[in-house]
Amino acid sequence: MLLALTGSTGFIGRHLLRDLAARGPRLRVLLRRPAPTPIDAASAVIGDLARPMNMSAALEGIDAVIHSAGIAAGMSGVPEDDYRALNTEATIELARAARRAGARRFVFLSSIRAQCGPTADGVLTEAMPPAPTDAYGKSKLAAERGLAELDLDWVALRAVLVYGPGVRGNMARLAALARSPWPLPVAGLATRRSLLALDNLAAAIDTVLAAPAPLRRVLVAADPQALTLAEMVAAMREGLGRRPNVFPLPAAVLRWMLRASGRDDIYQRVSGSLVADPTALLSLGWSPPLATRAGLAALMRAAD
Repeated sequence: MLLALTGSTGFIGRHLLRDLAARGPRLRVLLRRPAPTPIDAASAVIGDLARPMNMSAALEGIDAVIHSAGIAAGMSGVPEDDYRALNTEATIELARAARRAGARRFVFLSSIRAQCGPTADGVLTEAMPPAPTDAYGKSKLAAERGLAELDLDWVALRAVLVYGPGVRGNMARLAALARSPWPLPVAGLATRRSLLALDNLAAAIDTVLAAPAPLRRVLVAADPQALTLAEMVAAMREGLGRRPNVFPLPAAVLRWMLRASGRDDIYQRVSGSLVADPTALLSLGWSPPLATRAGLAALMRAAD
């Protein structure tokens, strides 16, 4: 099998390149600018996803496309038009080029933010009506709907927060807190959050690539077990060989402290749940190789 991979220089794409190549397929990476061909790639092609009219040659002979490139959530100063151009329109045009080239399947790395905001009441499933709250989520949802209109077998993985070596953003900040020697006042927060290990995401992509029947659907991608913030910290500190060292603090007090320090946005995130149910993906035969606690512990050991 010959796979085309976009986004191979990003946090997720770099891992997918190594992992998928180790599983057997040949990989052709689609790069925005000239660069040395990654060691795990069979070949590399230069192209601009914002101008995908010349992608036919890049996709010649491809069996499937894995599309992980795009503008990430939370990038400051990005106009809404850029999200639409790169996350929506470029995705649809790339899928059209894949169809013309005879690709068997198009795997789109979408986001749970196509379904909800940064928090959600109840457990998220594919059957729930999507209600994105920002330009990023809306651009991902629009790309999914565009794929559904094409005569092409596609699957969109609505991934929750992905973690692994090299992670940035909120997970990197949580890892820094867990690495600190201080006790953390998070034991009183009962809300749970779903995460997705890089290894589990790669296994999910492997699963949908191997599915024999046409998919043409959205699939939630999340580790099967959601954790509280205290459980995440405990797992991270276990990876460092330390005790959890967390304690409860009344929610009102914690909110006041964060608000007084100008970080009320942090309270909004940590006090809200976001639990996603991957049952549909599991039913296809997905077997996540990493439990969340073990994955978080391994994350800390890798960065140590």
